[in-house]
Amino acid sequence: MRFHLLAALALPVLLSAEDLHWFKGNTHTHSLWSDGNDFPDMISAWYQEQGYDFLGMSDHNTLAAGERWVKESVIEKKKIALGPKVLDKYLKRFGDSWVETRTDKDGQTEVRLKTLEEYRKKLEVPGKFLLVQAEEISAGFGKSPIHINAINLSEVIPATKDLVSIRETIRANLKAVAEQAVKSGHPIMAHINHPNFKWALRADDLAHVIEDRFFEIYNGHPGVYNDGDPARADSSHERIWDIANAIRIAELKQPPLFGMGTDDSHNYHGGTVTPGRGWVMVRAARLDPDKLVEAMQRGEFYASTGVTLDDVQFDKSTRSLHLKIHGQSGARYRTEFRGTLKNYDRAVKEVAAPADDPQPVRLQHGEDIGKLLASSDSLEPVYTLTGDELYVRAIIISDQVMTNPALPGQVQKAWTQPVGW
Repeated sequence: MRFHLLAALALPVLLSAEDLHWFKGNTHTHSLWSDGNDFPDMISAWYQEQGYDFLGMSDHNTLAAGERWVKESVIEKKKIALGPKVLDKYLKRFGDSWVETRTDKDGQTEVRLKTLEEYRKKLEVPGKFLLVQAEEISAGFGKSPIHINAINLSEVIPATKDLVSIRETIRANLKAVAEQAVKSGHPIMAHINHPNFKWALRADDLAHVIEDRFFEIYNGHPGVYNDGDPARADSSHERIWDIANAIRIAELKQPPLFGMGTDDSHNYHGGTVTPGRGWVMVRAARLDPDKLVEAMQRGEFYASTGVTLDDVQFDKSTRSLHLKIHGQSGARYRTEFRGTLKNYDRAVKEVAAPADDPQPVRLQHGEDIGKLLASSDSLEPVYTLTGDELYVRAIIISDQVMTNPALPGQVQKAWTQPVGW
């Protein structure tokens, strides 16, 4: 008998496979409401046209609510590339009846930013495209930026900064998210963003903040160093994920982290921080913000930069992880089943950090954490747990380059969530 990933989490199976659907979405996006360089309705329309099912516009410490006017000169300075004016493209897409402008006392043109409630009425299509309220809670401790995306909000969550430590600062912000979820009566998910942005967070930070359940295994911003830095021990997102999960499961007796794929897009007129790089595929009953969040909280999703999976199943009776890859013509795939065994080397060595690192030292863990347990070239790879594993996850690697790579030559991948724990 087969079960969905929610069965692996020891939760009741309430829905059959026929009741569930895959929905593509991005939870990390920026607009002119903060440091993005396009209008939120223009950005949302792009995602809709590219076949996304849902989008969270996650501007820094703000929601798209209230009245805000932006000078056209400020908008143009953000544009980066040459070409038509941003306002002209906005007018061409939505027309004079939608776009609101005025002239200030200095004779400069200003444009009013549409609120989420306004543009969702124009763009949302029931069952086909959904806009979810989101925010990037942008806090920090000392020189370490701590950014947390909250999805399915009802009110802005003010950032809490510089508490006793990095971990306590993260906890305080996650507590605020949890409190709003209780207050609103709606589930809210929070994911820690780009741990390598300014080299802010180590694996042990993510491990010990057990209130967190999600982090970005892939972020499309080229300046967040998904692959880490050889000069900084255990700094790749892959290593961070495996080390944090080994510590959580084996030492803290806590559930593992789940991995998100996001864009973190800021640039929509040229530039390097552009959309369409990373996303999540969520298996849920319907396209509804509560249902999507609940599904992700159960681990019913995978992260992707181009690889599509038709199915992800964990068979509880045989303790087997089954995947079904949606093959593209001419593409080849390799699936790596990675995990950590129960008898892993728990020795940790302190390693000096580079001078610009906000962390005084880096911690180096054993190489058997997140080790390669098996690999397959099949479109339907399977891994059966032996009982020695703390957990197993899969990464599916295509030989095809991403449609819009953040760095040259990056290939398409997908990451499933850890099972078997």
